Amino acid sequence: MSKVAFITGINGQDGSYLAEILLKKGYSVHGMIRRSSSDGTLDRLKDIEGDIQLYFGDMSDSVSLSNIVLKISPDEIYNLAAQSDVGVSFISPSYTERINSLGTLNLLEIIKKHKPICKFYQASTSEMFGSSGVKIVNEESVFCPVSPYGISKLSAYWFVKYFRNAYGMFTTNGILFNHESPRRGSNFVTKKIIKQACEIIVKKREKIKLGNLNAKRDWGYAEDYVNAMWMMMHHSIPDDFIISTGKSYTIECFCNMVFNKLGIKIEWEGEGINRKAINTLNNKIIIEVDENIYRPLDICHLEGDYSKAKKILGWEPKTDLDQLIDIMVDAEMIRM
Repeated sequence: MSKVAFITGINGQDGSYLAEILLKKGYSVHGMIRRSSSDGTLDRLKDIEGDIQLYFGDMSDSVSLSNIVLKISPDEIYNLAAQSDVGVSFISPSYTERINSLGTLNLLEIIKKHKPICKFYQASTSEMFGSSGVKIVNEESVFCPVSPYGISKLSAYWFVKYFRNAYGMFTTNGILFNHESPRRGSNFVTKKIIKQACEIIVKKREKIKLGNLNAKRDWGYAEDYVNAMWMMMHHSIPDDFIISTGKSYTIECFCNMVFNKLGIKIEWEGEGINRKAINTLNNKIIIEVDENIYRPLDICHLEGDYSKAKKILGWEPKTDLDQLIDIMVDAEMIRM
């Protein structure tokens, strides 16, 4: 008999890749989406081969969550649903907390009451480390979130550890650093840069406006990272793992790599808010800083040490940033 998996946020980037992987492994896959989800967000699921059962629900509604869990009786739950836009979390902090933290608590309580042997994966985030002052972090590093999003995710992280320690449940946190793909939402900086750079190529746009160009991030490929989720759930002991590439790049460097892939040479001038990139083909500004995009607080440098996942799970990233940009640019140009 096939295992039953329940994925919240199945129509997101990670949820769609995870659904594909689980179907190939012979799982019966069930997913929850919000009733307000647009048709566009469901596009990530339309080309997946295999049967996926979808249910309407909401992380803040324990009744809808309980009804779904009781109906499908899952062996594994992957909690990927979240208000995941860091910028939006500054505007809607209470909503972010309700979905990300209390929603996780709702699920854990339901499992404890109705199916305590069900394994539970929580999508944690590198944003929990925030401004800890440590540039390269591991599972023992201090948490110091600087956004409502990071705070809400840290709260959920501790709930997961609490239920594991207090009730002996199989609950695990995957502390994933930034991970991208052609399925990334256009509100995330990597997808924004690639999409708008491709629009410049086809003359639909003249320039890109960005925030802090000096922010450094550890970017990996989402398909690699969801494999790590499954590996965590099939380790003999529930634990928490950082999933990253161990390499970080500035947003400015990311821009250079994207435009190099597209065959446009750019040159930078100015500093800080006046920093801009010039297209050497026509001497026009192609990237400029928009002070309105700056966040109230931002993390300057995030880089993860995935050595624990490599040692215990045998996981390591297969796709470097250059290959990831190739994948994303090629996919975006096909859409143009």
